[in-house]
Amino acid sequence: MAAARRRTTARSHLARHERFEQISPEVGVLDDEAVASAMDEDPDATLGLLAELTAATDVALRERARRLAGRLFVDLARHGRSRRRGVGRVVTAALVDGGDLDVDASIDALAELRATGVADPERLRVRTWRRPDLAVCLVVDRSGSMGGAPLATAALAAAAVAWRAPQEHAVLAFSRDVVTLRSMSSDRPVWRVVDDLLALRGAGTTDLDGALRGAAAQLSRSRAARQLTLLLSDCRATVHGDPTAAAAALEELVIVAPAADRAEADALACSAGARVVTVDGPSSVVAALHAAIDG
Repeated sequence: MAAARRRTTARSHLARHERFEQISPEVGVLDDEAVASAMDEDPDATLGLLAELTAATDVALRERARRLAGRLFVDLARHGRSRRRGVGRVVTAALVDGGDLDVDASIDALAELRATGVADPERLRVRTWRRPDLAVCLVVDRSGSMGGAPLATAALAAAAVAWRAPQEHAVLAFSRDVVTLRSMSSDRPVWRVVDDLLALRGAGTTDLDGALRGAAAQLSRSRAARQLTLLLSDCRATVHGDPTAAAAALEELVIVAPAADRAEADALACSAGARVVTVDGPSSVVAALHAAIDG
């Protein structure tokens, strides 16, 4: 896909990072132990650097960084939270809920009916289909400058969403155009979505209206009881449209905004009835998304 066409970054440019020589002491080398040590010292800087390494001109380094980033971001997204399955399921419910009679669960009531001709309807059980609890559409703003820490934040957000709603989730990225990295209920694995996100770099203008309408279209394909849009953006629209109306039309919108640049996000949330959570670096986005999902 177009999103996977990478803009490469020279080793001389990467060397401006304080820890670059530590984790990549020579061409083609990525020291996993040094990465782990750097994560302990400064996780945000290290995650940002790792995201940039996925676009290195050094082919061997780039491939090693892609593999490590994919594993690390997915692992970080899983910490401290068990996932809720997003698929529909068959459950046993009361007769008033409708459905097909569950003979095994109603055996005592059926025996009573056979013996007396009367059965307590509250003891009759049925098998019925429950909708998924949650569907999520993550919408990532890739306009302007997107590299390093913002790129790592987006990749971690995608992994976190996949963990919380593994079947019913979509991931969109937008600037002037909206790119679908994972459509709702597709079987595209999380590591591929993370890899595609890491391939993105900042580009063009910001069609916030189109992105939110794209989220609505994705969520319309789901039958989940709760349909949540997570917008990772500073909400500074530069393309003509009506993002307030598009935001207000969504069932539930939470804006994930930079802590140091949230004014436009607050304004959109206020006008559209949305909520705002903030992040101050990649290492805070997983907790922020859990807070957004848990309400």
